[in-house]
Amino acid sequence: MAAPLLTLYHRMQRWPAGQWLFSRAVCFKAPYFASIAPRITRLEPGRCEGRIAHRRKVTNHIGTVHAIALCNLAELTAGLMVDASLPRGMRWIPKGMEVKYLAKAVGTQHAVAVPEIPIVSAEAGYGLPVKVVVSDDGGTAVFEAKIEMWVSPVKRG
Repeated sequence: MAAPLLTLYHRMQRWPAGQWLFSRAVCFKAPYFASIAPRITRLEPGRCEGRIAHRRKVTNHIGTVHAIALCNLAELTAGLMVDASLPRGMRWIPKGMEVKYLAKAVGTQHAVAVPEIPIVSAEAGYGLPVKVVVSDDGGTAVFEAKIEMWVSPVKRG
């Protein structure tokens, strides 16, 4: 059975402006991410892709996409990927993030989040490293993140 988030994503993809509507729904649930106006372009077990446009509200003083906007995009795509991939009875929370700024981020930024190990059901919690690479329109990687997620069983009772 698909995760509820993944079911919602697939249902909304059939609608006109489905990606936009899904992205808005995510930002309604987690309002902080609305600050970067993300668009989720692909969501499936083990993979999430999203983008942010180069707009004034995500730029810094030198006119490039701000480092924290890139961190927000990375955390959002990683979290959605994990949520869409979790076995029933498991939950997650971000535990830490390491980032590398590789080049100036100019133009629309595209993020791809994938797990570095399989996401499995377990009786005890475990660390799940998620790799996120953000690239510009030309395909140049401008940012990398390794986000450590803590995955654990849902407590009963």
